[in-house]
Amino acid sequence: MRKKVGVLVSGRGSNLQALLDACGQPGFPAEIVLVISNIPGAYALERAAAAGVPTTVIPHKPFPSREAFDAAMDEALRAAGVEIVCLAGFMRLLSAGFVTGWKDHLINIHPALLPSFKGLHTHERALEAGVKLHGCTVHLVTPELDDGPILVQAAVPVMPDDTPDTLAARVLEQEHKAYPQALRLLAEGRVRVEGNRAVVTG
Repeated sequence: MRKKVGVLVSGRGSNLQALLDACGQPGFPAEIVLVISNIPGAYALERAAAAGVPTTVIPHKPFPSREAFDAAMDEALRAAGVEIVCLAGFMRLLSAGFVTGWKDHLINIHPALLPSFKGLHTHERALEAGVKLHGCTVHLVTPELDDGPILVQAAVPVMPDDTPDTLAARVLEQEHKAYPQALRLLAEGRVRVEGNRAVVTG
């Protein structure tokens, strides 16, 4: 049985597209059954519709609290039978209750080699720090921002003439490979969490 996946998006959805493409391959162990956006008109919704995947828009502004908004998303995900939740450019911090409710079944992609450069503007900060390697990380989500057991990382060289945009483009190519790889591991039941480590078997 393929694992049912829900994806949370806020923007153009290039990582969503990578996941849609992967799930469209024969033998891939997961299928996307719902895409939720907090932004009406996000381009990611068009990508989902083009792939025949149901979409829901849940704008966050009308909700009195983060917890109330998260509860509405949680309800939609569970109603669709979702087993794994992927964050793909979802620009909202999630409440601890939501994260705990999806413990070890909630994954995020971050455009840096964690634990370095948590938070925003990772490419600018990597260039300022003078690192020679930069990249992306797919990790299980915990209540702490950009923390949680690491599933997959991919590194790229930093070139002397890089700008934040050229570096971001090189990292994004790797994101589109790393995210489906991490989803596959989780969907195949090959991830065991020990403390803050994700041990991949097989």
